[in-house]
Amino acid sequence: MARSKLIPSCAGWQRDLSGPNEKPVVTPSIRTDAPNHVDDIYLELSRRSSTIRGLLLFAAVLTGYCAIVESPIVLFRVILRALSTFSAFHLLMVLAALLAMALCIWVTVLVYRIEVTQPRDLPIRFNRLRRKIYVYGFHMVWWKPFSHWYVTTASYDWDDVRAEVWEQWGASSSGTLMIKWGVSIAIVKPGTNEVIERFHLSTYNQDLDNLWAYVCTYMQQGPDALPPCEIEPRDANDVPAYNLALRWAPLVEWPEAMDIESRSAP
Repeated sequence: MARSKLIPSCAGWQRDLSGPNEKPVVTPSIRTDAPNHVDDIYLELSRRSSTIRGLLLFAAVLTGYCAIVESPIVLFRVILRALSTFSAFHLLMVLAALLAMALCIWVTVLVYRIEVTQPRDLPIRFNRLRRKIYVYGFHMVWWKPFSHWYVTTASYDWDDVRAEVWEQWGASSSGTLMIKWGVSIAIVKPGTNEVIERFHLSTYNQDLDNLWAYVCTYMQQGPDALPPCEIEPRDANDVPAYNLALRWAPLVEWPEAMDIESRSAP
């Protein structure tokens, strides 16, 4: 049975992709979205989820209404009844009403923060002249909506980059179970297969191998070796006007020193 070379492998591992300096075995292509930027110095790919992001704001409005309006009314009525006819049953009803209100508040804050707190995009830059990649990320703990969520940025050597295809069951935005798939990038300790960091490159992309081949071809041969892109590139902060979640989300703002370094030659 095939096994990953990396230690440990990613969750739902399906197969390893070619190494950073190996010639891709499939045709490079990028059909779902255009690069944010591509020239002889660096390639920037988007990792935004604008196709589904924004839909949960409607759920936040509904749960927020329940938390602010409906739950207090129900709780008030249950407390009045418990005071007039006290029993263990009425006490349980009060506790249930309090739990329902707390749950509505928790869900409202969680959904709102997931939709609005994350940056408009989480781009990744591949600088072929410096042979480095630069990752714009976001740290969040979904089950702790009241905790501190924050932007992260990091750079890694291209030679230490590996890629894996994964597939696993997960919840959709509607709450139903569905199969998710994507490409995960791993950073290994130099000269080993020991993974020290992981982050996603693409999710739900049908051309997983081709996308990674696109990145490797760019890093190995430059932009002239890439196939023409039929989709117009757009800036990481350029979002649809109708998508309120993305419009309210923070702008992508690289640290100044990293921004300059990632866009320039050595």
